[in-house]
Amino acid sequence: MYEKFYGLSGKPFQLNPDPKFFYRSTGHKRAMAYMRYGIQQEQGFIVVTGDVGTGKSMLVSNLFKEIEGQNLIAAKIVSTNVKDLDLLRILCAEFDVPHERKSKAALLKGLEDFFRSAVAEGKRVLIVVDEAQNLPRAALEELRMLSNFEHDGKPLAQSFLLGQREFRVVMRAPGLEQLRQRVIAAYHLKPLSLPEVKHYIQHRLTTVGWKNDPAIAEEVYEKIYTITSGVPRRINTLCDRLLLNGFLDEIHEIGLEHLDVVREELEHEQGDSVTEEDNVAYRNSMQASPDVVATELPQSAAASNVQQDSNATVVMLEEKIATMQSSIEQLTKLVAQSQSQSPSPSPIRSVPAQPAPPELLGAEQKKFPTWTSAFIGICILLVIAGSVVGYIAFT
Repeated sequence: MYEKFYGLSGKPFQLNPDPKFFYRSTGHKRAMAYMRYGIQQEQGFIVVTGDVGTGKSMLVSNLFKEIEGQNLIAAKIVSTNVKDLDLLRILCAEFDVPHERKSKAALLKGLEDFFRSAVAEGKRVLIVVDEAQNLPRAALEELRMLSNFEHDGKPLAQSFLLGQREFRVVMRAPGLEQLRQRVIAAYHLKPLSLPEVKHYIQHRLTTVGWKNDPAIAEEVYEKIYTITSGVPRRINTLCDRLLLNGFLDEIHEIGLEHLDVVREELEHEQGDSVTEEDNVAYRNSMQASPDVVATELPQSAAASNVQQDSNATVVMLEEKIATMQSSIEQLTKLVAQSQSQSPSPSPIRSVPAQPAPPELLGAEQKKFPTWTSAFIGICILLVIAGSVVGYIAFT
């Protein structure tokens, strides 16, 4: 939109990592040097970490541009929140290795065969993992196991791991000692310094044909560094909006007053600045009637039917519990009446004892007292009631 107004050939501050905008800051040059060193060594792991927005994905894009035409078959993985088996499937898909409905052993065998075929063609395999902090430990172990595939003493595949700051903690976790021993270089990427922020902005503008239109005041660069803390992604977002507002206001010189307006707009949009009007609107939304909420969030007919069936089941179970409770109370009353109406023992009289018939004696031994039977019945009913209550709680 503003490119034509300022005579630019493209958007200088796009968020997508385009290698033509790669800025060789002190940190980025060092990280690239480590990755080049890893490629030359043809073994081991290279680890690059950095905070969000510091340019790790740009490093990957620039690396892939540099290795074009080399004897490397490279694959980039960005969906890293996956299990070890899924990681193997993703790798197979990247290298066009059959993976549908394959066992883990078959996937590993397929990858090994592909690695060996690449070596036979005079090529090597490079696996680059972005957002490596999301990889489970089992998936990291699978990457290490892939490095065990060797030919003439050299691994058939090499891995570069790029992740956010927390990946440094993951690498120090117990159980990853063998992986740590295979890391030949590691670097933590830091934000840009104050002088680098100015050079970074001008580098991106010059790449698309900037000829000092718009002119940017010197103090604007310093303020941008303060606002963004030197993080490239934040700089891109702020400067892109700055050029857009300059186009809308038809200005060709950007000063602090323009930067302050853009900063306030971005803070408001991103939720960093909340006004009293926002608080009033939020309180009013929380006081909305249930009918309004139901209108805004309608349920499908199928979901409604499922809910009604569930409610009917709960009601039926509650009625059964009430019936059981009534039976238990009645049974308890009967036991109490039985105990109160039992005859008191009569005085002992000197009557010769007569042996009872054997058939009656056996019957008396097998008969339970009344209170014992009642107690067992109560326990059984309580167990049934507890099971029903548990079923309701989990449904």
